[in-house]
Amino acid sequence: MQELLSKITTEIEKFAAESSAQVEKGNKAAGTRARKSALELSKLLKDFRKLSVDESKK
Repeated sequence: MQELLSKITTEIEKFAAESSAQVEKGNKAAGTRARKSALELSKLLKDFRKLSVDESKK
């Protein structure tokens, strides 16, 4: 679970940096990277939800 939380934190930081570059500087490539990061983040959050539910059932 700790490893997953670490991955989520890292991905949130990537998303924040890339989306900021897109909005503030108009960097189109950063927008693409931010969208990719958002997809990966959604997958990680789904995994977190599964693990969390399993842990609560124990």
